[in-house]
Amino acid sequence: MAPRHTLPSWTLFLAVCAVGIGGTFQYGYNVSIINAPTQHIHKFLNETWSSRYHKDLNPDLLTFLWSVIASIFSLGGLCGALIGGSMAIRLGRKGALLMNNVIAILASILMGISFPTGLFELLIAGRFLIGINSGIGLCVQPLYIGEFAPKHLRGGLAMGTSIFLTGGILTGQVIGLRELLGGEKHWPLLLSSSCVPALAQLLFLPWFPESPRYLLIDRGDELRCAKALKQFHGSSEYRREMEDIQRECFALDGEKPKKPWQLFTDPGVRWQLITVIVMTMGQQLSGINAIYFYATYVFEQAGILAEKIPYVTLGTGVCECLTALSCGLLIDSVGRRYLIIGGYLLMTLWCTVLTFSLTYQELYSWVPYLSMTCVFAFILSFGLGPGGITNTLTAELFVQSSRPAAYMIAGTVSWISFFTVGMLFPFIVNGLKQYCFVVFLLECFFVAAFIFLVIPETKNKSFLEIKKEFHKLNFGRNARKKETELYERRQLQDEFLKISA
Repeated sequence: MAPRHTLPSWTLFLAVCAVGIGGTFQYGYNVSIINAPTQHIHKFLNETWSSRYHKDLNPDLLTFLWSVIASIFSLGGLCGALIGGSMAIRLGRKGALLMNNVIAILASILMGISFPTGLFELLIAGRFLIGINSGIGLCVQPLYIGEFAPKHLRGGLAMGTSIFLTGGILTGQVIGLRELLGGEKHWPLLLSSSCVPALAQLLFLPWFPESPRYLLIDRGDELRCAKALKQFHGSSEYRREMEDIQRECFALDGEKPKKPWQLFTDPGVRWQLITVIVMTMGQQLSGINAIYFYATYVFEQAGILAEKIPYVTLGTGVCECLTALSCGLLIDSVGRRYLIIGGYLLMTLWCTVLTFSLTYQELYSWVPYLSMTCVFAFILSFGLGPGGITNTLTAELFVQSSRPAAYMIAGTVSWISFFTVGMLFPFIVNGLKQYCFVVFLLECFFVAAFIFLVIPETKNKSFLEIKKEFHKLNFGRNARKKETELYERRQLQDEFLKISA
């Protein structure tokens, strides 16, 4: 029977906000703010080197030091993804997020004092630590939200991950304007401002309970689970969720949380794991980085003055925020499959058009405006599909014992892909020029085809129901036997719940 209400309670809404501000918001914010003070950091490196060694900094060494400062964030993110799942198991989802803020505050202090102390090494260390913070946040936040959200609102609430990520990017773009903290005097304050979201989460998150699924399935604490469900869903609605969690607990039969390497040898999650890896790589390799790289050139060709381009770039951040919000409103009514497949197909279309428009940029006066339209349309399509739904599906495709390990694997793949794109992308652009979008359009098309053929619709389904959908793929001829075993186990679960009631 479908729930009578379609909107989340205030408690659920505020819980998502408390989780998001210190979670994926930090990732988006710290990816964004490093772009504004680039020239000022270059100057700081030159002056520090000159005062320390009494000679000028070699241009190649300057490029190397700047590359380290920029890319060490990705290495930290990879480390964060590798430990995020373990923290979520040991400390709980809420406990892991709270502890993660200590790392963010330490990183902010190191980056803030790097300039007055004249130690650029502190800046590198701070960027590494804030990368660890972002990696943990990207792993634990969707895990936590996916576990306390009711199934009929799970997609919309899980979109809080993308909404806060894009909100972090936009906030970083605004705060990084030279009129605010992007100027030469204030850039250390800009980099150390990461402590503000961390302090906000330390203030607000303790008011909300731990993940109910974690409390019952991992800790066996039924009383605290019931109390948490009442706080999240209200006294009148919590029983439905409690029964769903008890059913999953019974099905797992005391199974302990799995390690990432155990998922690779478990035939019961083979296709779920393949799906998550394909989707995560597809998201990072979709061409969104190429779009941002070409955005400045496209805006210049459209006649926008160079000093005005940072303000136009804010429009791309606004686009991402609006599409994340739109996706959050649509995901539980339209479904995951339509949005993510549609997003990838639209991105394929815009890559095709952009390849032609960049090729014939100077042939007609209206072509630069077509290119600019394609940039915004691509960003809208990315946010409406793969940008928002990938993390949601990762939570939904696995049951409690496999979910933390799945997020560790997804996070590792994401950060390695992110780093690889950053390293290889300049060579791809130099070699292929605008034809690099042909590579991305093929990638988008093949990911869309994979999702169409493999992933079932997960809307309004429990984690056990989604697991059952994958049984035919995972077990082939043995699927019918497995389904019979599941049916018999389900019957036992229902009898057990009736006796418990």
